[in-house]
Amino acid sequence: MKRFALLFLIATVFINCSDRDDNLEGVNIRIKNESSVIFDAVQVGSDDMIHENIAPDEYSDYLEYETAYTYAYINIMVGEENYVVQPIDFVGETPLENGFYTYGLNISEEGDVVLNFIMD
Repeated sequence: MKRFALLFLIATVFINCSDRDDNLEGVNIRIKNESSVIFDAVQVGSDDMIHENIAPDEYSDYLEYETAYTYAYINIMVGEENYVVQPIDFVGETPLENGFYTYGLNISEEGDVVLNFIMD
């Protein structure tokens, strides 16, 4: 009887296990602050996709995007300063598959945004 209970428990655990990206309907992106300053806000794409208060070497929460690419329009707000990446278009680019991704962001000494794309 103990063996049956143990086998039942093991089978239940394996049946209920799933990857976090099973049944995803979108692309989930978070921000990693790879700079030495606090990002007050980071807009990725549209006006309503804002990642807020990201300390150096910290991550934001994931936000779900309908469509995303390995790069995007990015506006990093640090105090009164804005640092922007403005892609011209996405012609020829392949949209990301549903899943989890990280945009590692840094600001160069010249004030340029440096994007490090990471598949989670």
